[in-house]
Amino acid sequence: MKLLVTGITGKVGSNFLPAFLSAGKFAGWTVRAICNNRVLEHPSVEVIRGSLADAELVRSALDGITHVLHMAAVKESPDLAIDVGVKGMFNLLEAFRVSPTAKQFILIGGDCSVGHIFHPYDAPITEVSPRRAYPGCYALTKVIEEVMLEQYGIQYGINGCCLRAPWIMEKDDFRYALSFSDQFGGPAWSDLLPEDEIEAHARSGAVPLLRDVTGAPLRRNFVHVSDLVCAILHALDHPAARGQLFNIGMNQPVDYAHVAAHLRATRNLPVVEIKTPYHSNWLDNSKAGLLLNWRPTVDTQLLIDRAWDYRRAPDDPRIVWYPG
Repeated sequence: MKLLVTGITGKVGSNFLPAFLSAGKFAGWTVRAICNNRVLEHPSVEVIRGSLADAELVRSALDGITHVLHMAAVKESPDLAIDVGVKGMFNLLEAFRVSPTAKQFILIGGDCSVGHIFHPYDAPITEVSPRRAYPGCYALTKVIEEVMLEQYGIQYGINGCCLRAPWIMEKDDFRYALSFSDQFGGPAWSDLLPEDEIEAHARSGAVPLLRDVTGAPLRRNFVHVSDLVCAILHALDHPAARGQLFNIGMNQPVDYAHVAAHLRATRNLPVVEIKTPYHSNWLDNSKAGLLLNWRPTVDTQLLIDRAWDYRRAPDDPRIVWYPG
């Protein structure tokens, strides 16, 4: 078996590769990666350098490939988003469908395809809930990717699987997601608070207790990268994954009131309440548990404690390739 990976140098890819190589289930498999701006140097990975928008390069990269894991993505950069999320996805699927060796195509999707916290849902979000992209080209391309994979299954019968993940956390990400001084991801505090208040909260080390549009504590979906990697390993070459879309998130959304209470009790951090126009949503992961026998291991408390306890080594600088 030969696996082609895109996005192997990213957060998920850099965690996936060692887990894949150490998993006995995949002993004897080989790995090829398409890299563009960042190139991996690893003795177990054959690297092809180039853009996913290059159809001929993609066709060459799929030569002899049995499985594809597509993780490459860009955020709010319209020209690159089209190259990766539309042309790149199309090129990969076209090469896959005509390949005599291709067996399975796995896409890592995102909860931006169902609106994240921007759109309300009256019930937990399942795999049959309507897709509702939030504003911006990134969310649009993630919807397009899901639909393209689904349609290639309908049109040509390819074996596709999408793992739809919410905001992916590792190391100290969650601490910075709550920081007023060095924020990672959104919502941007400047959209919710005046600058002088943001600066005051940064000086005090306060943590936010976000409230949703109803005034209740905001509930928002996350997943730890280790749990997403585990889900990928479960889905890879699994017969029950054929033609399926799976929500891959924590068992419950993160409740900002619980986060604030835990940090106040364990770290003696001040808490500031912030009104937002956002909606609380619940990404239901029960289908992945039923069909793949996958369960996340990182809950809210563990997510918090890992982020606050993490200490970076001198050779492990915090690098944010894109803001979220």
